[in-house]
Amino acid sequence: MDEVFKFLKAAGHYFLATEDGAQPRVRPLGTAEIFEGKLYIQTGQGKNVAQQMLANPKVELCAYDGTTWLRVAATVVPDDRIEAQAYVLSHYPELAGMYQPGDGNTLVLYLKDATATFYSFTDEPRVVTF
Repeated sequence: MDEVFKFLKAAGHYFLATEDGAQPRVRPLGTAEIFEGKLYIQTGQGKNVAQQMLANPKVELCAYDGTTWLRVAATVVPDDRIEAQAYVLSHYPELAGMYQPGDGNTLVLYLKDATATFYSFTDEPRVVTF
């Protein structure tokens, strides 16, 4: 999990895929933090992406660092605790104008049953799970 976290942080942004009925939806996100031994992401409750993840918690993330790309298939689990929200948001002060712990809008979710695959054009794919 630490290797996946470091890759996501180094890439800066990743793309998150969800399902909206029969239509896949993909968008860039940039939040990723480890809290209490779990990898968390964050978004707003009012966004379509939040509603899609709550309806179907199976997601995929994809990031690229210029030579290697990472795909992570996981199930997201919402964590309503203010402590989790505060921890994640404390690493993204630029989001303070939009999100505050306990504001009813902040949604943090951790990845469960994750399978992460690192790919490149020169090496065999490498899989890690957490």
